[in-house]
Amino acid sequence: MIKTNLLAISFSIAFSLIGLTAHAQENWPERPVKLIVSSSAGGGTDMYARMLAQSLSDSFKQQFIVDNRPGASGNIGASAAAKSPADGYTFLVSANTSLTINGSLYKNLSYDAEKDFIPIVRALGPLVIVVHPSSKIRSLQDLIEIGKREPNKLSFGSAGTGSTTYLGIRMLEEKTGAKFLHVPYKGVAPAYQDLLAGQIQFMMPDVASGLQLIKSGKIIPIVSEYKTPLIPNLPNMSDAGYPEVNTNSSFSLVAPSGTPTPIIEKMHKELMSITKSAAFSSKVEAQGLIAETESLSGLFNSMKKERDNYATFIKRNAIVPSD
Repeated sequence: MIKTNLLAISFSIAFSLIGLTAHAQENWPERPVKLIVSSSAGGGTDMYARMLAQSLSDSFKQQFIVDNRPGASGNIGASAAAKSPADGYTFLVSANTSLTINGSLYKNLSYDAEKDFIPIVRALGPLVIVVHPSSKIRSLQDLIEIGKREPNKLSFGSAGTGSTTYLGIRMLEEKTGAKFLHVPYKGVAPAYQDLLAGQIQFMMPDVASGLQLIKSGKIIPIVSEYKTPLIPNLPNMSDAGYPEVNTNSSFSLVAPSGTPTPIIEKMHKELMSITKSAAFSSKVEAQGLIAETESLSGLFNSMKKERDNYATFIKRNAIVPSD
């Protein structure tokens, strides 16, 4: 009789806990939600995160707070998010460096991007090759011809070995046989300074970061990865005959693995609604981004494919990080 009563009590407790869990998920978010951002304030990742945080706060009538955790090419923030409770109150907003690239560059990461995160939404940031006006380079073909005729004569700046700003040029070299001299920097800002001073001849940053310099004529765009309304009539890599050169910058919101599926689905549904809204779309486009509206499974597969492609390219070219 005692055993029967204990069993009944155990079942009662178990069902109560299930009921509480279901209630918590149904009413999520019941308190502020943290968005860990794996970069410093002011950059592209941070700007995208703040746009999401504001829109989500308005939609759910709950605070979504940005928590910047920069450093180690995004690995510090990603590691912190991976170790956070998977309860729907901590998410990560990161560039693709820490989600699809760094796993192939660093040997001892404290997280596994594919296993530790569930991607929910992302925006692509097409890169653009820009040159100093004095270079007289006005097309991608001009750049390639010099790179083949006079290897390493032209120098390019990047945000560091392994960054998208570096990998794009390496992909172009592999495809065309051209050779350029790499000058790594601690971010694109100091690279811009040397480009403007004529110390380097070109670079491949994201469209948004270089837009004002492009509009002022201080640097000249010659090709972009994708068509962008911010620079009408600029040819893209496919137009130029090199669709394989594809190393976009992207910003993603992901959840720690183990986050309850109902919360993931609720978040994704709301973000799809936000992404498709005219107000949010105009903000995203103003930053030179292309908002994606993939399903959860579609986004997971897209990022896995990107991760695998980077891994193959990095291994084939024996690329190691510069930091």
